[in-house]
Amino acid sequence: MVIDLHFHPAFYEDICQDAGRLRRRCDEMGYHLMSPAPLTNLDRQNTHAGIDKVVILPQDHSTRCGGDVVLSNEEMVQLRSLRPETFIAFASVDPHRPDAVSVLERAFTQQNLAGLKLHPAKQRFDPADRLLWPVYETCLKYDKPILFHAGLSWQPDTLTRYAHPLAFEEVALTFPRLRFCLAHMGWPWVQETCMLLIKYENVYADTGMGYMDSPAEFFRKVFLQDMGEHWLEHNFPHKVMFGSNAPRFRPVVVKKALEALPWRKRTLELVLGGNARRFLGWEEET
Repeated sequence: MVIDLHFHPAFYEDICQDAGRLRRRCDEMGYHLMSPAPLTNLDRQNTHAGIDKVVILPQDHSTRCGGDVVLSNEEMVQLRSLRPETFIAFASVDPHRPDAVSVLERAFTQQNLAGLKLHPAKQRFDPADRLLWPVYETCLKYDKPILFHAGLSWQPDTLTRYAHPLAFEEVALTFPRLRFCLAHMGWPWVQETCMLLIKYENVYADTGMGYMDSPAEFFRKVFLQDMGEHWLEHNFPHKVMFGSNAPRFRPVVVKKALEALPWRKRTLELVLGGNARRFLGWEEET
């Protein structure tokens, strides 16, 4: 099973009926070169790419956005209802909201959302701030993983210092049973991300990096030069997961770039889906 763990479903027609809301979403998330499309486009793309399931990610930074949630939990539930066999829907919550824990409780108990997406650079929080402790404890209570934005953010009005991989180490140490993923391999701090993958059993990473040339060239640089050629296979083959970072990048192109790397078949299978199954809690840790 191939799972794309990092997908922002900002432009599907079913959640783009309000033109003003769509403009706000584009402004806040830095999406100005795309337009709404039917879900059948995704169906065709997934069939062509051989992608079975997609983790869809909302975004709530409402305390910095005039109270507006630009991509809401409710919209994730709506999209999942249209493609229940394809979409795995995550929640988002602005940790600065006074009702953050109750929003998250509802997401896990009533909306049946599968995990939590947090964006420290956009939501402006230090991952080790005690403000986040109740959020992490709620995820532990319901055995839900967290996908953190880490490293470079292409969204406007973001501060990268909140998303440096080392900012997450205290969280890994303090909450050893809390599974979390550092998106984008924490790029450009790839070696720092690798250190955390080696050191902490509960830390994962995904491949949704923003590339400057082509995905194939960029992945060769990251996985064969920034990292030693055998680092992943020898040290953390169970920790890295396929993520496309769509719609900014095309899932089929990202997947092909991963398939072109000189990994063993079993390693590629783990990256493309096996590791995500454990991260999502579908399989026991080995």
